[in-house]
Amino acid sequence: MIELAAAFAVAGAASNAVGTAFQRKAASASSRGGLRLLAELVRRPFWMIGMAGVICAALFQSLALVNGPLALVQPLFILELPFALLVAAPLMHRRLPPSGWWGVASCVAGLAVLLIAAAPHGALDQAPLTRWIPALCLCVGAMAVAVLLASPGRPAARRAALLAAASATGNALTAALLKSASGTFADEGFLAFLRSWQTYGFALAGVAAVLLLENALQAGPLAAAQPALTIGDAVVSLALGIALFHERIRTGWWLMPEACGALMIVAGVLVLSRAVQRITVVPVAAEEEIAT
Repeated sequence: MIELAAAFAVAGAASNAVGTAFQRKAASASSRGGLRLLAELVRRPFWMIGMAGVICAALFQSLALVNGPLALVQPLFILELPFALLVAAPLMHRRLPPSGWWGVASCVAGLAVLLIAAAPHGALDQAPLTRWIPALCLCVGAMAVAVLLASPGRPAARRAALLAAASATGNALTAALLKSASGTFADEGFLAFLRSWQTYGFALAGVAAVLLLENALQAGPLAAAQPALTIGDAVVSLALGIALFHERIRTGWWLMPEACGALMIVAGVLVLSRAVQRITVVPVAAEEEIAT
């Protein structure tokens, strides 16, 4: 089941990357913010395609969470970063420089090393309120602080990173609530799923995360928002998996390859972020040649 969970998680990362890229293209053409931004975006075809990708990602994510631990599934969503950049570059009529491919390779290899060494395990999908209450308070509080620090007038890249970090926290909380609600559905059926407070909790957290994501994508460059979104999601999800569901990773000498994998991911993210800043415009003639 671990292999199945990993496959669903990778599919979810790819779907979410497509959704993010199309949402970025739609949001970049608007100057509004908050709920007015969302009201305008729902009328844009690119945004609707992006939302379809996000919905597919949520479906794949729920299937992954039913079959595997949160500490395995969510870190795999780091793959969303290279996927998103590879999709966004042609969508925005840009070309990724050669160094970007090294960043992609570093992210993928680092994630493989990290997860193989850590071997996340643990099959619990429910947690008592005594663990949920502090987790909810910490996540919501962190999101509120990030939003306050991202007030208008701050540098664009900083605002994008802060709002993306808030969205990442919301995504991780959504995944934890979704894991619990999906477990209820699998064990007790649809009626129990509807009676579970986690069902409505993941819906609210998901809406908040989407709204924060839209504002992050509009506030600044994808190079600032995407790393905070993907890495923040993985880190918070790992913490929630351990704190809520008592999931475990290997320690001892395994910490050395885990640290190496994490460093490779960070290095890949940094390389990709710099590569995005050096993306070149694809000439019109070249685009027409590719299209033909």
